[in-house]
Amino acid sequence: MMDIRVDHETRYEYQTDVELAHHLAYLRPIQSDWQQTLSSEVSIVPAPDHQSEDRDAFGNYRTFFTLSTPHRTLLVRAISVVRLKERYAKFDLKVSPPWGLVAESLAYALDRPYVAASEFCFPSPYVPRLAELREYALASFFPGRNIAEASMDLSKRIHQDFEYSAVATEVQTPILEAFKKRAGVCQDFSHIYIGCLRALGLAAKYVSGYLMTHPVEGVEKLRGSDASHAWVAVYCPGAPGHWLELDPTNNVVAGLDHVRLAEGRDFGDVSPLRGVIRGGGEHELKIAVTVERLTTAL
Repeated sequence: MMDIRVDHETRYEYQTDVELAHHLAYLRPIQSDWQQTLSSEVSIVPAPDHQSEDRDAFGNYRTFFTLSTPHRTLLVRAISVVRLKERYAKFDLKVSPPWGLVAESLAYALDRPYVAASEFCFPSPYVPRLAELREYALASFFPGRNIAEASMDLSKRIHQDFEYSAVATEVQTPILEAFKKRAGVCQDFSHIYIGCLRALGLAAKYVSGYLMTHPVEGVEKLRGSDASHAWVAVYCPGAPGHWLELDPTNNVVAGLDHVRLAEGRDFGDVSPLRGVIRGGGEHELKIAVTVERLTTAL
């Protein structure tokens, strides 16, 4: 078990007054058998005129807020403490079923039982179905190979074949462009990975969250030096909860360093903060994230 504290601060500086703003935030961690939220608080400055919270269709916690007071700065800070348990320590990759059988179980047939995971087989706004991704994936998903080993191999190949570059892409860069460049950030790596799996008829979720980094020994970790992260959950019967979470950016199975924030079809479903504003002109965005292990349990 491990307790982790996440401090995520988002600051917008606007050129002119924002007269009216409606925002949607996904900043409270989801809960599961492997992740328990011990505390979670979202503070907003200036104080909203209206604020409410609920859960979306995927079970994520979301916060709506409205500002009708003119403002040139918006500060949203989320502080959460979660307790993580090891999820995959006892999972044997060799015991998962062949990927072809999994794909067949997810395909619609009149006399076949409905599998809830099948909703993550379809194209989504950021992840269209592309022949290029299917061809790339088939090098890992050859006939008869089990889905866990094939998925791990695909994660390894993306990690090796693609360069991590913060300047190669932007949030709206099409997945095919990132694929052809063989470069991008964790969002691109995850979208490409998801696109590969869905092109084969498999189910995959986009998972947003945080990755706890470890500074060089003897060097103090800087506050705000971490960042949001993203990885993928592959539908894998036999795995704990029937989902295997893989991080192609780092070629690892998601573990005690991965804090889960929200999950959906792609980035568009779980963007940490987005909104519609009237006014503001040009703006500057600053994000500071600190993820750290607590030495004593709460």
